[in-house]
Amino acid sequence: MNAAEQANTLENATKIATVVNIFRRSFPDATPDLKPWATDLDTREQVDPHSIDIGFHFPGWSRRYQCRSVLVQVRFYRDPESKERRAIGAEVAGFNHVGEQWRLSTVKDWCFVGAAIPEDEPQSALKIFCRELLTVFNHRESDTSSVYRSSVLGHIKNQPCLRSENMTDFQGLSI
Repeated sequence: MNAAEQANTLENATKIATVVNIFRRSFPDATPDLKPWATDLDTREQVDPHSIDIGFHFPGWSRRYQCRSVLVQVRFYRDPESKERRAIGAEVAGFNHVGEQWRLSTVKDWCFVGAAIPEDEPQSALKIFCRELLTVFNHRESDTSSVYRSSVLGHIKNQPCLRSENMTDFQGLSI
């Protein structure tokens, strides 16, 4: 669902703004789009109401990123017993004028797949961004410590593709 529609509370609006700032810190040329989905009925029927979707557009096609636009979809789960809503993963996809060029899912193996994937540096930056956005939406203060960040950076730099069996337990969720 469009991030603009999900910014219905101060907490949600603050978290969405934080995620936009985190993305722009790594990709300063990107322009955020809080309404990446059209509002027609056909599109509305296909949109996941349990997600927050944010688009980012670059000034033009980027060889390094292998796209012109990035769609970020944060997936949520509400525990039926505790009623707590948690971010369980993110889907990030890069698009150009032809369509989707690559995809990264934090739900599976943290690998980029597609016809044209970004260079290594943007891949690492996108993986770090995904970790930080999950931290923001699950608001665990201890996970944002410098020790945590440096361990994530070291792990990502040393592995071409993060596999779920290599991932540590993230905020009580096994990814």
